[in-house]
Amino acid sequence: MFNFDAIIKSLSEVGTTILAVLLIVVLLEVLLYLILVKWLKVKNSLVYMLISPAILGLLVLQVYPLLWEGYISMTNMSLSHFFNFDFIGLKNYVRVFTEPVLKQVRFFPLFWRTILWTAINVVFHVTGGMILALLLNREMKLRGFYRMLIIIPWALPQVVAAMAWRGEFNFEYGWINIMLKNIGLQPVQWLTSPIPNFAAMCIVNIWLGIPFMTVILLGGLQSISGEYYEAAEMDGASNWQKFWKITMPLMQPIMSPAVILGTVWTFNTFNISFFINQYELESSDILVTALFRAAFQYNRYGFSAAFAFIIFFILLIYSTIYARSTGALKGVKD
Repeated sequence: MFNFDAIIKSLSEVGTTILAVLLIVVLLEVLLYLILVKWLKVKNSLVYMLISPAILGLLVLQVYPLLWEGYISMTNMSLSHFFNFDFIGLKNYVRVFTEPVLKQVRFFPLFWRTILWTAINVVFHVTGGMILALLLNREMKLRGFYRMLIIIPWALPQVVAAMAWRGEFNFEYGWINIMLKNIGLQPVQWLTSPIPNFAAMCIVNIWLGIPFMTVILLGGLQSISGEYYEAAEMDGASNWQKFWKITMPLMQPIMSPAVILGTVWTFNTFNISFFINQYELESSDILVTALFRAAFQYNRYGFSAAFAFIIFFILLIYSTIYARSTGALKGVKD
């Protein structure tokens, strides 16, 4: 039975929030109109009035939380010091590297495991995505149908996919172990053994990530003119030579941003690494799941804020170095 009172109450709360936002936007526009148009008589006042709600939204939803988290990262805020926390400077940043991040595991084992997790997944994403994109870029029957099938894993909600896959990794009833027993192999403890659990996480994330990379790379392949391949074929180039001499150089502006995006997403992938690790094995945790446990299971809020900033700076440094070394943002700058 539906609880109509709860639904009506929720809708009224949403409606109140929307009305409050609209009122704030109207007041902001009126204030800017009076200041920019009537008082200062700014030439492009309409432009500033149009972008002001977006700027206000970024300040409220992005800048202020970031500054607040930066402040919290320099305090001893925790569940026991939620209201009476003290400023401790950079001690939390030092603790991230010197104390256990979880119950036993420290930062650097988690960091190297996250690097391994990211490298395995991104390599398979790019390789598998390129292979499927090359196959789907050819003339074939039912090509649109095949494209639709390939995109399904990416279209599914990650939580639903992770929970479904976790059932398939069940030791006794999972389809994977049933198939292993049918071919004469021993079932694997996918959810309770460290290495098989990490392998299960990789399998699920590879299955989910290849469709996205396929779509990106397929779009890049379709933008390459066929005249290049015709000229190369007239010169006697093989398929392999055409791939390395034409496809890969022309795909570089597409692949570099896709690899950066895929790396950041994989590095911060929470759903798969959290739900497949059903029994909270510290040997399977990566940085982002360790951050979640530190914040919401161990309630170390100041420590977790510092931990989050360290992860952010790691990804910022990687993205900057990769973008400069590959020229991924050259077209944007030019």
